[in-house]
Parts: sequence; structure tokens; C-alpha cells
Amino acid sequence: MKKMFLKLVLLCLCFWRLDGVESESVMEGDSVSLNSYLTEMKDDDVIQWRFGDENTLIAEINVTANRITVYDDVLDGRFRDRLKLDNHSGSLTITNTTTEHAGEYKLQINSEIQNFYLSVYSDYDYSDYEYRAFDEYVTVFEGDSVSLNSDLTEMKDDDLIQWRFGDENTLIAEINVTADRITVYDDVLDGRFRDRLKLDNQTGSLTITNNTTEHAGVYILLINSERTRFFLAVIGLKSVMVGDSVSLNSDLTEIKDDDVIQWRFWFENTLIAEINKRADRITVYDDVLDGRFRDRLKLDNQTGSLTITNTTTEHTGDYYLQINSEIKRFILAVIDEVKSVSVMEGDSVSLNSDLTEMKDDDVILWSFGDENTLIAEINKRFNRITVYDDVLDGRFRDRLKLDNQTGSLTITNTTTEHTGDYKLLKFLGGRLSSKAFRVSVYDSVHSCGSTEAVIRLVLSALVGVATVIILVYDIRSRRAERDQTHIHTSGSIEI
Repeated sequence: MKKMFLKLVLLCLCFWRLDGVESESVMEGDSVSLNSYLTEMKDDDVIQWRFGDENTLIAEINVTANRITVYDDVLDGRFRDRLKLDNHSGSLTITNTTTEHAGEYKLQINSEIQNFYLSVYSDYDYSDYEYRAFDEYVTVFEGDSVSLNSDLTEMKDDDLIQWRFGDENTLIAEINVTADRITVYDDVLDGRFRDRLKLDNQTGSLTITNNTTEHAGVYILLINSERTRFFLAVIGLKSVMVGDSVSLNSDLTEIKDDDVIQWRFWFENTLIAEINKRADRITVYDDVLDGRFRDRLKLDNQTGSLTITNTTTEHTGDYYLQINSEIKRFILAVIDEVKSVSVMEGDSVSLNSDLTEMKDDDVILWSFGDENTLIAEINKRFNRITVYDDVLDGRFRDRLKLDNQTGSLTITNTTTEHTGDYKLLKFLGGRLSSKAFRVSVYDSVHSCGSTEAVIRLVLSALVGVATVIILVYDIRSRRAERDQTHIHTSGSIEI
């Protein structure tokens, strides 16, 4: 099942042409054919297949000499018993592929040359498969903005620039310099881009704001006849406290009759839930992975969204949603440690990341409240430091400070509106760790009330102590008087 899933992922990316290079993707262990596109060979044709930077000859057909040869023992035998040549078309098939077979292949038919690039993916290459498939691969967290750059410094008078999205190649933005027209088509695709697209009128670069997982996918930039392909990965980010429930949303409003929806957990890419409308079947596999999901998974049969109840730290990690051939990624952090912090209104409070310094590829995210609103971010990969101080009606405006060395967050001039839970997510070297702070901001009235209560408590204690002292003194005095009387009476009897 795991391999089938990965094959489906690769299926939508397995074949395209870019700048004269034809690309193929295949799972390790499978076969792949590199197509010559010949229907038949001529009597004087010489066909050669070469591999790698050294242009090593691995297969050849010489029609004149009536000779077909595979050189499968070259390169330490990595192609041994794996090469097959079609004697009619000259196409090359590589069987039982390994990652050693990934790389550049060159087909020479007489004087004509065609280049191929083969990607071979193992089970654990899933999260990495897109990198070679596109000219540019961009990752962004849900809610962030992202720019897809045209690499132009300026546009020419006759330029036509188009941005297209998805499998249907839908036109979403266009600059026609000749007609002096700039257009964003943000109402297409059920309005998923509405009020989110911005075109740079100098360079033609496209910015997408407030991204959701619906905006993940393939973007194609056409500048006249030149094409550039981008893959945008939008990661849905969730964080909850241990014991809470969390929902991972599919962004679907309804499921179609032929939809297949699968949810997988990062550990060994394990299938944990599935809706197969074709088979009219809804299944949760909650006993996998030693039962860590047992009685915790709920699938919405209308939307395919997944809810995990009574979470534990074992549920921290990456979740992948596949809707037919479309892939979405979520990261869930389940936090078990909460540090309580108190501060007087008007004062500053610092939330410590516990880092001494950040490395080049580290990412730190700070969120606030039950909705996990992103309020601050350091992304060393893109050399970006951002505070989102206008969210939540501007309650954090001009109050947030990020330490660019450690990622620690300081909130200045606090008010009671800043009371709540702050969550820190750290992506350090690709590994996720998390931390939470519960901040309490006390106003002056509350503070005076508290002080007054303490004073009253102290005074009550002092009064109590004084009462005890007086009572003890009274008891001792009465006892002394009684003893004195007893002595006096005893003496009278003896006389």
C-alpha cells in the first residue's frame, strides 16, 4: 500500500519536457522506459545511449552493421542485467532500478541529441520527490505570503507574461505589455485566490498572500514562449496541548463519487484513515503503530477532514493527505510542557527559546491563543525575520521583539489582552520540537487587591498569635493563683 501511494504521487509528475530535457520519475525497484519516439529505424541509423557526467556509452544499435549491444558491465556493473533495447524503435528500458541509476541520459540518433533526466525514489524519498521535478520548489507555512520570482529585472515592450495554476493550467494572472494591461483572475477555481494575488508591474513576479493548503501545487510562468515550473508546498501547521483534540482540514466542501482520500502519518508513511467513494468505504486504521491512534481518529464523511482526539506527544509529526493525485502536508506538534509566567500590566515579558544561536536552515514560529495565530517567525533558510503584530485586531502592534540570534520573543508594554498561551515551534535541522508558555498579565487593581489580601492575611495571623499569647498568659496566671491558694490552705491545716 505504501509503495502504491508513492507511485500515485510520482504518476502526476512522471513526464514533462523542459528546455529540451525530458524527465522521468520512478520508484526504486520499478522499470522505466526512455522513449526515442522513433517508429522505425533507417538502414544507416546509429543509435547510442550514454549516461552521466562522463557520457559513458551503455547501449548502442548500429543498423548498418546489424549490431545491437548493451554495455551493462560499465560503471562497476550498476546496469548489469538491467538494460533492454527495443530493436524497432531504439527506446531504452531500465529494469529493477536503484537510486544509482538516477541522473542524466543522452540519446544520440546520428547527429541529433535528446537529453533525459531520470529520478529514482526510494520509500524514504517521498518528502523530497518534487525538488528535481521543477525549476523551483518553494515551501511556505499556512497563513504566510510567498513570492514566485520571474527573475526579470524589467519587461520589454512586446512581453506577454502569464501565470497558470494546477492540472487544468488555469490562467490566474497576466501582464500584456503591448496592450498595457495587468489582470489577476482571482475569482477562478471557486475563488480560492480571491484578494490574494499581487503582480509586480516591473518584473512580473507573483505574490500569493495568506496561503492555505488549497494554494499548494504546480504554478507555470510563461514569458512569451519560455516556460518555468514552480512547485509550491503549503504546510498546514497545528499545535495543541496534550489531551486536546485537533482537526486537519481537507478544504473540501463535499466528496465526489470517484474520490479516493487517504491520510498517512510520517512514521513509515503509515496509512491511518481512508475514504474510497468508488467502493463506498470509510476506514480508520487506528490499530497501526502499536495502537497509538486507537479510538482517537474521526473522519468527516462529507469533507474527508481528520480529527485526532485526546492527543499525546506520540501524535507529533507530519501528516499527508492525498486526494486522488493531489498531496497536502500538515505538521502537528503536541506539547506536554507549559511554563507559567506572570507579569504586571505595562511591563515587558521575555519568552525564552532555549537556543544559544540559530543555524542557517532553522525555522522558528511563535503562535498565540486557541486559534494558534502566527505572531512571529524567523526563517533562516530565506533570511527572513517577521513579526505579525497587526493580527488579532492589532493587540500586539509595536509590542513584539524577536532576538535574531536565539529566536526568543519579548512582548513589551503588556496589557491583559496578552494573557494566554504562547506556543513555540522549532524546526532545527529538519527536526521538530515545541514548547508552550502560559502568560498571565495582572492589572494594577488586581495587583492592589492581591497585596491587600496578603496584608490582611498577615494581620490576621498576627492577631491570632497575639490572642494565643494572651490566652496562654491568662491560663498561666490563673494556675499560679490557684497554686498559691492551695499552698495557703494546706498551711492552715497543719497549724
